Amino acid sequence: MPKLPRLPASAVIAALQRLGFRVVRQRGSHVVLRRQSPNPESGKAPVTCVVPLHRRDLAVGTLGSVLRQAGVDAETFTMSSDAFHRGS
Repeated sequence: MPKLPRLPASAVIAALQRLGFRVVRQRGSHVVLRRQSPNPESGKAPVTCVVPLHRRDLAVGTLGSVLRQAGVDAETFTMSSDAFHRGS
């Protein structure tokens, strides 16, 4: 499993959007994202996660919590993040 990078919230949100999440709302310094079930007939509820918008990069533990909420593993997230695409 790859180590989670320290990324700004904007990069985390962009990576989650590449994985099918959509911004639902923002309240204060938190952005709520939601991804519908790929098969609506399956009866699965949509997946919701909350990303804090802070001035600094998200702490690794906070990023891990966001990924658990989203049901995304670290490898999938790393492959979809801007940092990976930029080669940094």
